[in-house]
Amino acid sequence: MTLIQRIGYYLGGFSIGLVILAFFLNGKKTSCSYGPDSRVLKNINSKKLIYSQNISTLLDNKTVDSAAINYILKKGDINFSESNPREEPCGVYTIEGMHNDNEVTLTVENCDSIATVLKLIIDK
Repeated sequence: MTLIQRIGYYLGGFSIGLVILAFFLNGKKTSCSYGPDSRVLKNINSKKLIYSQNISTLLDNKTVDSAAINYILKKGDINFSESNPREEPCGVYTIEGMHNDNEVTLTVENCDSIATVLKLIIDK
């Protein structure tokens, strides 16, 4: 068997495997959360979200929208240098992101069963 035939068989089997994987994983909520940012954001989003009194006041005054907070919690970047993930009993994370051309910074306390948004800063 020549090298070209081996490469042909390899690529044929590889492409069939990709088609089978695409067929079985189609429509399933699979994700590849391997980076530290992705894992923490996925962990926070999987829990019940509670707003602190300050954030509840901002939501009631319609200063900020809960959709903006959810967007930052899904698409934001965690600033680990300002975060304290090993704090007891719950880690505190600083999440930064852009929403409507404004830089938004959230401080979130991540406990075992709930995540609490403690502070919100909007820089225009």
